[in-house]
Amino acid sequence: MPSRDIPSGEIQRKTCPKSLSSQILLHFYKERFILTTVTVETFKDEMALAMKAYDSYVINIDKVPEEFESSLKSLMAKAIRAYETRGPQLRHGIALDKHVTVILSQSDNERPLCGIYFNLHSPYQKQSLPKTIKPIEEIIGEVRKTKED
Repeated sequence: MPSRDIPSGEIQRKTCPKSLSSQILLHFYKERFILTTVTVETFKDEMALAMKAYDSYVINIDKVPEEFESSLKSLMAKAIRAYETRGPQLRHGIALDKHVTVILSQSDNERPLCGIYFNLHSPYQKQSLPKTIKPIEEIIGEVRKTKED
């Protein structure tokens, strides 16, 4: 093969074979630009387990299971929206109401982790003071006055 002189000022370019360049491009695409569509249906298994647990173990006068299911779908959609619009340093999307919390967390694969938690509440829970009553404050180390003083 005869050698070819390259005039000064021209740059000699080497191209990589097409198969290698497409492998590099696909690897870069796989690592950086995975855009998957996350929908409520993506988490249908987790929602089914939550529905089963709600029906079996949770007693709630406010929501019958049908209302809980529609509420859960709504919360899942809100959590997905929060997850997709989160800031660059944030890893979670959270949605909650009085009875349920839904958390979507960034994971190492393309599908986020999903947690559905029941917010436990008891009608016997100690109620907070009304806003018109101020709590009694006592400074630490202060000596209480007795009736004899």
